[in-house]
Amino acid sequence: MSDPSSDIRFGEQGALLTYGSYLRLEQLLDAQHLESEPPAHDELLFITIHQVYELWFQQLLHEAQTVRDALMSTDAASGGRDLWFARHLLTRMHVIERVLVQQIDVLETMTPQDFLQFRQRLAPASGFQSVQFRELEFLSGAKDPGYVHRFKGLSEPEKERLARRLAEPTLWDGFLHVLAEAGLDTSTDEAITASLRNVAHDRSAYADIWGLAEGLLQHDELASAWRARHVVMVERMIGAKTGTGGSTGAEYLRSRLDLKYYPLLWGLRSAL
Repeated sequence: MSDPSSDIRFGEQGALLTYGSYLRLEQLLDAQHLESEPPAHDELLFITIHQVYELWFQQLLHEAQTVRDALMSTDAASGGRDLWFARHLLTRMHVIERVLVQQIDVLETMTPQDFLQFRQRLAPASGFQSVQFRELEFLSGAKDPGYVHRFKGLSEPEKERLARRLAEPTLWDGFLHVLAEAGLDTSTDEAITASLRNVAHDRSAYADIWGLAEGLLQHDELASAWRARHVVMVERMIGAKTGTGGSTGAEYLRSRLDLKYYPLLWGLRSAL
């Protein structure tokens, strides 16, 4: 057994890693470059908020993919599927998604007048172009191949990422796999609804499945909450103006408010 006193990885005497080098702070804090001239005070806030969103999107993708893979794996008895861990990560996703909604409060400390000081310099950049956000929608179950064709500014690596997300199983596919492994019928939407009714009426026997269903629904609900909060913020900032990327702005965002990742889980409420 090694002598703990000889382990110099703990303590500054090791000099192998620092807080700044581990977090790549030099690169991270040099990633905010203002386009306005003279510099608009609130542009730094605008950049920071959106970069933080992209970091959270990266984390959500990491968690959602792990959940999907856990659901698609083999039976837990053979050391494969871990439904507890899947539910745990869904809960983590919910906490992050609440942060995404609350971050809009920070952005709204910027007034419309302050935003207008640099907004023209953003065109044609737009939040519509967030590839990670689209990946998260695709992975959640709302696949939209048309996005790849509508957005002409995608790089080849971004096109490949989106094509992979369009081709791979979703969180919903993983959930249906769990239902099927439990002997529940998933052959049609009607059969899935009937199976979900059985699960809902016998939660003691199907505790894990019911928990997963509620976890997915919570994920869907929080995504809806973010879209609703986002469109109100946009209307507060720019009213009915066209978006910097050329979209109809708030009008386009309002057209997305009815999007549901898991319509059968919502419809189940009417079938109980």
